[in-house]
Amino acid sequence: MLIVAALALLAVIYYTPIWWVALTAPNYPKEAFPEGVRIHFHLNGVFNGCHKVKGREIQEEEVLDCVHEMDTINHYVGMYPIAAGGVIEKAVSQFLVVFLAVMLAGFLCVRPRVRVAILGVGFAAVAAWMGLAWYGKGGIRFENKGYLEGLVHALTTDVEKESAEEQISSGMAVIEALKKSLAESGVKVEGYEPTPSPGKLETKDDLIQYLKDSFEADQARKPPSRRKAWTGSVRQVMAWHYEKTLGRYFNNPAEIRPMVRRMTTAGDVVYWAVVVAMVVLVVGNLVGARIFYWLLAFVPVLLPVFFVIEYSAWLWWYGHRLNKMGAFTVKPFMPTVFGDGKVAQFTTHSYPYYGFGLMLVFSGLLIAAMLVRRRILEEGGR
Repeated sequence: MLIVAALALLAVIYYTPIWWVALTAPNYPKEAFPEGVRIHFHLNGVFNGCHKVKGREIQEEEVLDCVHEMDTINHYVGMYPIAAGGVIEKAVSQFLVVFLAVMLAGFLCVRPRVRVAILGVGFAAVAAWMGLAWYGKGGIRFENKGYLEGLVHALTTDVEKESAEEQISSGMAVIEALKKSLAESGVKVEGYEPTPSPGKLETKDDLIQYLKDSFEADQARKPPSRRKAWTGSVRQVMAWHYEKTLGRYFNNPAEIRPMVRRMTTAGDVVYWAVVVAMVVLVVGNLVGARIFYWLLAFVPVLLPVFFVIEYSAWLWWYGHRLNKMGAFTVKPFMPTVFGDGKVAQFTTHSYPYYGFGLMLVFSGLLIAAMLVRRRILEEGGR
């Protein structure tokens, strides 16, 4: 019962905000920003934490995009956009969660042979699913909708910026507006492909099509020798999206391309490391080594620890990989992991959210299950 409850909780955790961060400053009054500029960290992405503000003097028609707002603030000191962090972790998060679920299903089983069968079949399915997504043609369709929404959100910010920069000429703006108007009225305009509106992207297919259209439009702007055909693998989309994100404010290809290559290689290493870990766990339980049995529950117990380590590491990266193209020069710093901090006129707030509380409950259930199983084994039970 403890393991089953933990498995159910694990599914809930994946869709809940784990941590929140907010910036407050005198130029963000509480009347308009009651919680400051706030963002929420999930396992599969970073999402808006702001809500509509209603008051006598304030009436918002749309919720403020606080992810974009925080990116705008951060880039002045040379900090890369939020979407540039945890790119591999977000891409493989759903596979790793199912990987943990298979481990717990194996720990639940008391019969060694059946346990090995569960682990073998479960791990093989996860490895195939993850491999098809990471390397397979059209693999992006295996990703969850929240992850895709995060990718599209970052790209729509880029589109707005590119429109502002590329359409400097009023003549260009008039021509683009005329093309759009003709296309919307049903007239076919050669060389004009309207970009889908992010607000109308309701299904996974819509999101994937938007990513494909954006990818192909981006490739068309490159020299023919550097153009790539769309395969739709998570590996390709992640690398391309990472390059676009890094260059949103600091478009320095000589610096960005090596970063993209390293991140892509790191993604390959993560995939094969997970496969090796699966094989080791299956073989370890097959030969009957007790330590490999206990690892099936001990590793998932550490989920809150893994999250805090990853979160802290990426904050360090943000504060120590400041781009020299920033408007202001500041010394590398460690952003606040837990509590309140101060950067220039901004006060930073970083605290666990209810999803992290669920993680702690999840770990507590597993610790209780391990203690119960240990007592049974000591009493001579199976």
